[in-house]
Amino acid sequence: MKTKIAITSLSSISPLGNDADTIWHNYLSGESLISKKSFNGQLNYVALIPAEVRIEIEELRKSDVKYKALDETVLMALLVSRKAIHKAGWKKGNSFGINIGSSRGATQLFEKFHKEFLETNRTATLASPTTTLGNISSWVAQDLKNNGPEISHSITCSTALHAILNAVAWLQAGMATHFLVGGSEAPLTAFTLAQMQALKIYAKEESEFPCRAFDLKKTKNSMVLGEGAAVACLELGERENALAYIEGIGYATDDLEHYISISEEATCFQKSMKMALQNTRLEDVDAIVMHAPGTIKGDNSEYKAIQKVFGNQLPMLTTNKWKMGHTFGASGMLSIELAILMMQHNHFIEVPFAEKQTIRKNINKVLINAVGFGGNAVSILVSK
Repeated sequence: MKTKIAITSLSSISPLGNDADTIWHNYLSGESLISKKSFNGQLNYVALIPAEVRIEIEELRKSDVKYKALDETVLMALLVSRKAIHKAGWKKGNSFGINIGSSRGATQLFEKFHKEFLETNRTATLASPTTTLGNISSWVAQDLKNNGPEISHSITCSTALHAILNAVAWLQAGMATHFLVGGSEAPLTAFTLAQMQALKIYAKEESEFPCRAFDLKKTKNSMVLGEGAAVACLELGERENALAYIEGIGYATDDLEHYISISEEATCFQKSMKMALQNTRLEDVDAIVMHAPGTIKGDNSEYKAIQKVFGNQLPMLTTNKWKMGHTFGASGMLSIELAILMMQHNHFIEVPFAEKQTIRKNINKVLINAVGFGGNAVSILVSK
């Protein structure tokens, strides 16, 4: 990269909470935030955002008649975006770009409108405008009155990190100086859960830790869905208020054998990590926040890719999906959040059931991985 990119603020909503102190406290607890909830009469493991955060979402919905019909993915994006620009010192009407995506988009509304159509052969007037993919960034742009581009996209589970890639391109090209990026996901519906179960990747077994992400010895898939949204403010160059800096970016796509497959040694991750680290010594990378979705092949192939790139001198490895589930399009930015918190507190968050690792004294550089259906991997290197 020609110039460092500063992350000047980050705001999130997730099962961990929605403020930095609460989020860090929950990371330190070592307990899973996954529980069971009934969907169409069937109990399933999910990770829910806290009740007090749900109240904030509903208050936002009631605050403006235009927000009444919006999907929860949009409302969550509005909340975190408002907080992010406030913390960064940006104002409504400032010049900045927006790129916020989602893997599944307006899932809740789409299912509601489709059910109504099947029952009545008619649909509501707002069915189409409230379920388009562009809803998230366009409503955030309406709310923040930004003087700049607004972009939406869906690249499955690497959506949020692809938003960073896009923003870096705009910033490095001189076409923008500020960009708001991230992802939002509200996938906890009966139909979405049924889709994951049909793929035979969803957690079923009773356990203290239903999602066994980064358990390399597990014999059953254990992915669990969570809900959340996270955005970051990016600025070109060094900034006094920087939380961290983006030093390297990498991306690659695997050759697929199946719709959801990844190669045995995650060739896509090998390529994306090498690209992100091309100007960094491997020994300078202190930790990696893995994608590690809790599936047998997903976790093991990424681990093999890391071994291929780093050899015997592995950085510390972690993931947050055992605690908060897989938030699809928002997951990459929530992993960025974990990386920044570990650097700020100089404290490594271990996966409690994973094999013990040698803990380094300082955490100055962290690599974050994400990959989704389609084999589109992204790796982002952040530093203090």
